[in-house]
Amino acid sequence: MEEMEEELKCPVCGSFYREPIILPCSHNLCQACARNILVQTPESESPQSRRASGSGVSDYDYLDLDKMSLYSEADSGYGSYGGFASAPTTPCQKSPNGVRVFPPAMPPPPTHLSPALAPVPRNSCITCPQCHRSLILDDRGLRGFPKNRVLEGVIDRYQQSKAAALKCQLCEKAPKEATVMCEQCDVFYCDPCRLRCHPPRGPLAKHRLVPPAQGRVSRRLSPRKVSTCTDHELENHSMYCVQCKMPVCYQCLEEGKHSSHEVKALGAMWKLHKSQLSQALNGLSDRAKEAKEFLVQLRTMVQQIQENSVEFEACLVAQCDALIDALNRRKAQLLARVNKEHEHKLKVVRDQISHCTVKLRQTTGLMEYCLEVIKENDPSGFLQISDALIRRVHLTEDQWGKGTLTPRMTTDFDLSLDNSPLLQSIHQLDFVQVKGSVCWKRNNVHSGRPSLQQHIQRPR
Repeated sequence: MEEMEEELKCPVCGSFYREPIILPCSHNLCQACARNILVQTPESESPQSRRASGSGVSDYDYLDLDKMSLYSEADSGYGSYGGFASAPTTPCQKSPNGVRVFPPAMPPPPTHLSPALAPVPRNSCITCPQCHRSLILDDRGLRGFPKNRVLEGVIDRYQQSKAAALKCQLCEKAPKEATVMCEQCDVFYCDPCRLRCHPPRGPLAKHRLVPPAQGRVSRRLSPRKVSTCTDHELENHSMYCVQCKMPVCYQCLEEGKHSSHEVKALGAMWKLHKSQLSQALNGLSDRAKEAKEFLVQLRTMVQQIQENSVEFEACLVAQCDALIDALNRRKAQLLARVNKEHEHKLKVVRDQISHCTVKLRQTTGLMEYCLEVIKENDPSGFLQISDALIRRVHLTEDQWGKGTLTPRMTTDFDLSLDNSPLLQSIHQLDFVQVKGSVCWKRNNVHSGRPSLQQHIQRPR
């Protein structure tokens, strides 16, 4: 379960998602974080000035946004990731988990206003902090993005299993530990936010405040909110549009653009997508098992490299000590070469261990997250994220199959010191008075073994 925690944290604030919304790229954001990274765009560049807004979440399809709302630093004055190109003095904020985000387009709304009800600036643009895609919001603003009820349920179960301290839902920066929960507002408050946003007077005086632990229990026992249509907020999802790959309501089928599309029963598609995700997880589970065994193999290789290195150095020192003092410099060179090879092998294997460990942790986290998603009984919410999860599972499985589970380095040292010819040449050397010159040649054997051969040129 610990590996799954990365899947449950917002890439902007680094905390567990609070009221998560689903972007068209299938990534999630806290609703408050999405508002904080909004950027206003010029009126002339807004897609509303070129085309009328449609209905349905597919209006935010990135296939259509490539030409009108995916900006580069050269053509729009700002980059999709990293700040304004036209104003280099404007710094970009950095979230706790290292993701760089845009500075807020406007001061944050008052905390007593609900994020869903606070106004969104016209021509607002939001950039996904994970895939860095940008899009222009239509008149619905953030209400045009569906809420991820399934993710909320997974986070609630995870926090209950960890007995994590409940955090305030209204803190603007790092959320403090909650001290009370209002049963009517269904919001956790710390003491400062309670005094500021929920004073005990007027209509709020009749609200019942309970300890956070009791509020968590009552929230768990209360029925979860059903996902509603983003275009018709009073209608629940009842069917699944096969062409748009999204849940729709009856009003969308009668009046909206889905009227001519093929639709299927929500429950049937829910079961089908659950089955597809389960099948995809089976393959990924096998890859994760192979990866664990591969990591054991790599760690064993580290020990073997250490042992082989010590043995090889001892042999090399023994051979070099048998030579005359003139070979001491060569001995040092050979030792340096072995040490370099030793460090190179260790570095390659350790780098591969680090890479595989990170990849396995991400894979395990994705698996645990998918298993928790499968446990959800919200067909509409599940179908909103199932396609993206299935693609992620298949992509992760393919990444494990591209030579990832093959060692990049061997444990053996392809070096060997052949000292017999050299010792024989040394024993044959003697002082002679000749007119010829003595020539020393250093040759590298084709096998890669270092050798030193001496040849004395004698007069004919």
